[in-house]
Amino acid sequence: MDNRTLIDAWSLKNELGDPNLVILDCRSQLLDPEAGEKLYREGHIPGAIHADMEKDLSSPITDDSGRHPLPDPFDFAVQLRQWGIDDGTQVVVYDDMNGAMAVRAWFLLRWLGHERVAVLDGGLPAWQAISGELSDNVELPTPVKGGPVVLHNDWLVDTAKVKANLDQPSFTLIDARTAERFAGEQEPIDPVAGHVPGALNRPLTDNLNAEGRFKTAKQLKDEWQQLLGEVEAEDTVMMCGSGVTACHHLLALEIAGLKGARLYPGSWSEWIRDPERPVATGA
Repeated sequence: MDNRTLIDAWSLKNELGDPNLVILDCRSQLLDPEAGEKLYREGHIPGAIHADMEKDLSSPITDDSGRHPLPDPFDFAVQLRQWGIDDGTQVVVYDDMNGAMAVRAWFLLRWLGHERVAVLDGGLPAWQAISGELSDNVELPTPVKGGPVVLHNDWLVDTAKVKANLDQPSFTLIDARTAERFAGEQEPIDPVAGHVPGALNRPLTDNLNAEGRFKTAKQLKDEWQQLLGEVEAEDTVMMCGSGVTACHHLLALEIAGLKGARLYPGSWSEWIRDPERPVATGA
């Protein structure tokens, strides 16, 4: 198996027990940091390891950062080895939110140069829909040794570049939050509502069909090209509230064959740390 974008529940079920497979349970709730581990202990796909959004997939918040700073890449590389992930491992990541949380792990592994990572399409609900069993056994993986980290820092854009882009545009910023949050009509998480001036809005749910699975490659390509117009994917930067769900767009573009988009990891929660940075409201 060599999956790099999506895997369906039946295919995963057929691969259970493969020694070269590692499954990461990435369930998380942004308003309840303890929820992910609780859900994992209640029941998870057999063999899955819990990947905690706050402890494993992020680094501690600082005075200048957003809510989910990227983990230190070398610490995260060590964590991958502790989970039994080496260069030849196929990794499958899942959540229960249509990929909104699992895409963080998908992006992080690719950021570190690990290509063989796929998101379970439809997540845990899709697994349960095929009567996939659940386990409450807390997995204790066998650590492995790994090679050097290949770090793709050119995939990232920091706040200074986003600010400079306001006056001298060199990329198009696309915000994955809901239309209501983007417009500043509601803000359930961050202290300031609105969006970065000039950004476009495409809620991550636009990448999904009615069943909560990713649309076909053709559908995604057509929709994204309509949104971008003459702008190439490589001239786009994805953001959201804290750099997590923005990765949903990166996966959607990968499925569509539109490569080269980058991530603004700090996203809205970092942008508003400085009250001097401008804020826009409305659609």
